[in-house]
Amino acid sequence: MTAASPAFPPGPLDEDRKVLLARLVEGLDAPALWWLSGYTAGLAQGHGAPQLAVLPGGGAAAAPQSGQRLTVLYGSQTGNARREAEKLATAAEAAGLAVRLVRADAYPTRELASERLLYIVISTQGEGDPPDDAIGFTEFLSGKRAPKLPELKYAVLGLGDTSYADFCGIARKLDARLAELGAQRIHDLGQADLDIDSVAAPWREAALAKAGELLRAAAPASGAHLATVTPLRPAAAGWSHERPFPAEVLANQRITGREFRAVGFRKYGPVEKDVRHIELSLEGSGLAYEPGDALGIRHRNPEPLVASVLEAARLDGNAAVTIEGETLPLHEWLATRRELTRLSRPFLAAHAERSGSASLRQLLDPTQPAGLAALLADHQLVDVLRRWPADWDHQALVAALRPQAQRLYSIASSRRRVGEEAHLTVDALRYHAHGHDHLGAASAFLAALEEGAQVPVYVEPNERFRVPADASRDIIMIGPGTGVAPFRGFVQERAETGASGRNWLFFGAQHFNTGFLYQVEWQEALQRKELHRLDLAFSRDQPAKVYVQDRLRERGAELYAWLQDGAHLYVCGAIAMGKDVHAALLDVVAAHNGGDREAAAEYLTTLQAEGRYARDVY
Repeated sequence: MTAASPAFPPGPLDEDRKVLLARLVEGLDAPALWWLSGYTAGLAQGHGAPQLAVLPGGGAAAAPQSGQRLTVLYGSQTGNARREAEKLATAAEAAGLAVRLVRADAYPTRELASERLLYIVISTQGEGDPPDDAIGFTEFLSGKRAPKLPELKYAVLGLGDTSYADFCGIARKLDARLAELGAQRIHDLGQADLDIDSVAAPWREAALAKAGELLRAAAPASGAHLATVTPLRPAAAGWSHERPFPAEVLANQRITGREFRAVGFRKYGPVEKDVRHIELSLEGSGLAYEPGDALGIRHRNPEPLVASVLEAARLDGNAAVTIEGETLPLHEWLATRRELTRLSRPFLAAHAERSGSASLRQLLDPTQPAGLAALLADHQLVDVLRRWPADWDHQALVAALRPQAQRLYSIASSRRRVGEEAHLTVDALRYHAHGHDHLGAASAFLAALEEGAQVPVYVEPNERFRVPADASRDIIMIGPGTGVAPFRGFVQERAETGASGRNWLFFGAQHFNTGFLYQVEWQEALQRKELHRLDLAFSRDQPAKVYVQDRLRERGAELYAWLQDGAHLYVCGAIAMGKDVHAALLDVVAAHNGGDREAAAEYLTTLQAEGRYARDVY
């Protein structure tokens, strides 16, 4: 039996998409339709509750009018804003409110003019930038095409990191822009640091109370129960950032080399970088990931780092400290509960008061942001304690420090090739500054793990960073340094699934001899036709520095031709690199569209909106 042309019930699809869906299911038999339903349900897992409204009793109904519902829109880079938006939507649903939850890049901007109640949950990326999935929405809202919004009521919850000078910058910009367009702010802007719940929970409670007042006042006179969303997400494996899985270390291998420095046999210079390939077992966890996802890890701050903080603060690590009913030795608070490498403005303000330092207070002057930005980028906690001595007691220090932030690492493998394992590519941060040696917290922890040790992990999905669903599409991957990690998984996945599209990798490092990560694997992949093109840039191996963005410009004609033929483009690595690569892509497109840079920018924006230009930058 095959499917006839369907008659669609009321739902969230516009007419164009209904036509496309009808074409898709035309002629499909029952097994194919069941497969398709399972596939789409799987996709729904990453989008929170669906936007289909369902009345009590389970009957499908038309979604409520915009004046009778709450729209929760989110933009998230690492998953925190998505989780907070889901909490908000779930709480609204439990309160009997009509609500739809939508990711910013899936929001039809044409609907904004008719929206009546909008809550935005958004994280700030880097120095005041939006997360990648909210770039299009923020550009639209900031541009000339944004409509006047005199009938819109709104509230914004921002998630940020006070180790950056422009804390919650994009949330503040959106909040101000909506007001500028005539919308009415019904709840104050929330600005949450890494201890998200201390701000997000009371904000959510107050914002929902306001939404309840407004929506019940706008409900139909009949008093019918307001429609709610019905979550389709199946039960997860049970492991999360709050309850990570103890993964066993199967391998921990250095994959950076040593520079040859002399004529004598095996005479090498010092190791300048220590990049590790780490293999972890997920056996028995039920955890599943796709190439492009990240693995969150809960680390223990390395002992030398903890000891240096205790020494600089002149405090006893054995002293008992009680915070919110939990009592631990100070040493254990610093090792497992508090952030030691990333500073925050609130801590610096408290330290300036205790130290009495005029120079530190001057750096905190909001009218001089450059000084604070340089301090946050250049100093760890121990540097501040050494540079501006202050009298801290055990309790006050723990209370002033931020909760420990869990770290995310791009997964460098495909389950189809490695089974119940997850591989990571970790650059162990070690450097000398301010007269002392320094360590990265999580990277040093991971680098020191021995085989058989356990590390708490969870999977953080990244739905925007996926290999194309159409396996015939070509892909272009740009990943210098450890940014190459997810592309190892991409190439494995495409090989294991028999994808017919071509794979082109741009990789860069400082030196060929020491920094060519996974060199042998890439060479073997080229031989097996799993990788079709490889362009390399080793910046310090010649007098003039050469970076991946230079290679992009050199290969511009071919790169543009691939994009014109439907290729997907991916960038992974540091934020600064991502900006340089974007500038190079603008140059490439402009060079081949007649020199129109404005049209080139629109071209790249369109690729992002279509899901063909994805970035994972940090």
